[in-house]
Amino acid sequence: MTTFPNSPRVLKGGLVLLDAASAAVLRVIALQYNPDTLTRSFQIQAVGESGDRSEAFRIKGPPVESIKIEAHIDATDQLEFPDRNPSVLESGIQSQLAALETILYPPTDQLQANQQLAQSGVLEILPVEAPLLLFVWSRYRIVPVRLTELSITEEAFDPRLNPIRAKVSLGMRVLSVNDVGFDSKAGSLYILYQQQKERFASRARDAAFGALGIGGIP
Repeated sequence: MTTFPNSPRVLKGGLVLLDAASAAVLRVIALQYNPDTLTRSFQIQAVGESGDRSEAFRIKGPPVESIKIEAHIDATDQLEFPDRNPSVLESGIQSQLAALETILYPPTDQLQANQQLAQSGVLEILPVEAPLLLFVWSRYRIVPVRLTELSITEEAFDPRLNPIRAKVSLGMRVLSVNDVGFDSKAGSLYILYQQQKERFASRARDAAFGALGIGGIP
């Protein structure tokens, strides 16, 4: 990374965890290096699968959008200046990896509390509610997601076998208003996300029929 003073400041993509009830920020995880590619796929939610002609053009909701990225975590720069992050000398990049991994885990204090409830005879114990996870990729893409895939390939280790370089594959499913409703924080963020798409679409110029090799619609 260049240290030239006039070099542009590159924004980072990342994840933000919010308390699902209060929307308080619990953690901000910035990617160390932005991935070179970001893959998005869409599954349309059409009604016309039944064969009813009256339903052929109806859409029952937003598409199911999936996002996949591959990020890299490397301790090389941090090992060069250990005074800025002393934990790297002790445990490599395990703290960065753990910050991602623990998104998938219910907190141990809640697990233990549920176990105590079970031992005291409580018949029905609700599953632990996970934080609201946001994927942030510039100010135009702040979208609620569910982490569907996390794959970590540790590629290099220090003499104590602490990982010092890793490749992380993240798969996410965008949570739309079909998943979370309109009245939640996740729902309002999704609506803003879709409205931003509509604003960008309105700026796109329509092509002339001649570009398609036709003079108009027959």
